[in-house]
Amino acid sequence: MLVLLPPSETKAAGGDGPPLDLGALSFPDLNPLRRKLADALTDLAGNVPESRKVLGLSARQVDEVARNAALWTAPTLPALERYTGVLYDALGYASLRSAARARADRRLAVASALFGVARGTDRIPAYRLSGGTTLPALGSLRSLWRPVLEPALAEVDGLVVDLRSGAYAALARVPHAITVRVVSASGQTVSHFNKAYKGKLAAALATAGREPSTVEGLIGTAERAGITLDRVGEQELELVTDR
Repeated sequence: MLVLLPPSETKAAGGDGPPLDLGALSFPDLNPLRRKLADALTDLAGNVPESRKVLGLSARQVDEVARNAALWTAPTLPALERYTGVLYDALGYASLRSAARARADRRLAVASALFGVARGTDRIPAYRLSGGTTLPALGSLRSLWRPVLEPALAEVDGLVVDLRSGAYAALARVPHAITVRVVSASGQTVSHFNKAYKGKLAAALATAGREPSTVEGLIGTAERAGITLDRVGEQELELVTDR
């Protein structure tokens, strides 16, 4: 099973690993585009006003440009430690014990505008790039990623659970994936608590002693963690909240 998580704009600073080594990342077929994007971001960082404009940054976020300037030299962290925020707080990766953490490392991956997709243990630097960005020298990320990321994800064996948000789902379709929408008991789409509930679901799937291999198994695993999933289509689930 592979659970695809959305990334977060906020990222932990620093790291204890060596600088970015594309050769050490999973999904090596993505490396040519990863390198092209990283080089474009570092070049763009040489022009702070243009970087702020392209990346949608305020004057208070100029440090994000400095992060991009140091992409090739900055220390790295495993992806599941790099991304922060509501979903990752709910996931609680840092608190997992060794056996549960090993399962999470195998089962979780993070969608990324810069890396396409990163396994939880892939070491990456802090950076700033959103899924809906269009880079002046290269074009839209959607047009760049789709031709290379879709074939890579199509080769993933077993159950794929797609928890990505819209901008990142648009970077690559995964036709065989199970999608999850967070809704209230009345069936209304939940926005405010969406990330927290997806984080809780990801934690349940990542740490379960028995890895689900079917939609029914997925629903059962969630139910044992106190999470209600309703099947609304062959490959579509709704996570029903109590709010």
